[in-house]
Amino acid sequence: MNRLLIGMDALGHNYRTVGTWIGHHGAALTVVTKALCGHEQVLGSLARIGATSVADSRLENLRVISDMGLELECWYLRPPHSSELEEVVRLADVSLNTELSTVKDLDSAAGRLGYRHKVLLMIELGDLREGILPGALVRTYQEVFTLPNVDIIGIGANLGCLAGAIPSIDQLMQLVLYRELLELKFDRKLPFISAGSSAVLPLLLEGQVPPAVNHFRVGEAILLGTDLINGGTLGGLRNDGFLLEAEVVEVKEKSLTPLGETSDEISPFGTGNGSDPDIAPGSRGFRAVVTVGELDTDVSSLVPVNPEYRIAGASSDVTVLNVGEHGSSLSVGDTVSFRMGYSGLVRLMNNRYTEKVIVD
Repeated sequence: MNRLLIGMDALGHNYRTVGTWIGHHGAALTVVTKALCGHEQVLGSLARIGATSVADSRLENLRVISDMGLELECWYLRPPHSSELEEVVRLADVSLNTELSTVKDLDSAAGRLGYRHKVLLMIELGDLREGILPGALVRTYQEVFTLPNVDIIGIGANLGCLAGAIPSIDQLMQLVLYRELLELKFDRKLPFISAGSSAVLPLLLEGQVPPAVNHFRVGEAILLGTDLINGGTLGGLRNDGFLLEAEVVEVKEKSLTPLGETSDEISPFGTGNGSDPDIAPGSRGFRAVVTVGELDTDVSSLVPVNPEYRIAGASSDVTVLNVGEHGSSLSVGDTVSFRMGYSGLVRLMNNRYTEKVIVD
């Protein structure tokens, strides 16, 4: 059976390290937990190691936090859907918004429930995901900042979340200037500029984040230690918070290239057609088949822990590894370990076929 091993020592180390970096900047940290898919043990462990604020994009996951009675400030990351605004108000202390009509409807929902709800206005700065266009910002703010049941607590942006636009100092300074404009025009303080993310951490470590950027929403760097800008692992962080173990069901010496003509149209995932340029036609070697496939995760984001192993391809249910000349040391029933990228982690955590095991 496949297992996803979750190391709370590593996650705790990354949380404390990132929290120290952000604390030295004078900013607040909200841990983005959406990749955990509402896993109760990990959420509880995060609370025990000191997390006080979390963010998620699924109301079901925020409901888990509420049902567990965890004393955590909850942010709702996805633009709220009109059919569940009352649930957003009940489960989230803060929501990120871009549509004027939605903020007004949130105000009405909060009024019906007797709640006050906090809103962060998200601005489009070039990544082309969600965001208020800068030219409409003043008009939007003018219509929402006096709503009776909603508090506009600041502005923010998503950077590097869709198009892969690398965050820049210029973009961060734009947010600083937008906040100054709104505060001067309306004589009302906006406490937060929320533009920090895992992708902004390299700028933070270089001392290039403007002091006014005072809120970070960080997930991937805490969970996986990833350096999203330079690749690899951020200095000081650990990359062993999650480890996938997949069982070996076949080991054989065979050809490393397929026979006959191949086509990605036949292979449903477009992998495993023997197109690796490093393998000469007719080459032979040991191959191992393990019980994890595209139904379980994003196989392209998996990296075997053993540097001699290379992923040759995958189908729905299995992944094939080239395991080198000494692959005969592997036996059916052994396990192969993998680290993973963020897309692989999300799908594994959301996959009911993979056992999740807390290892420390």
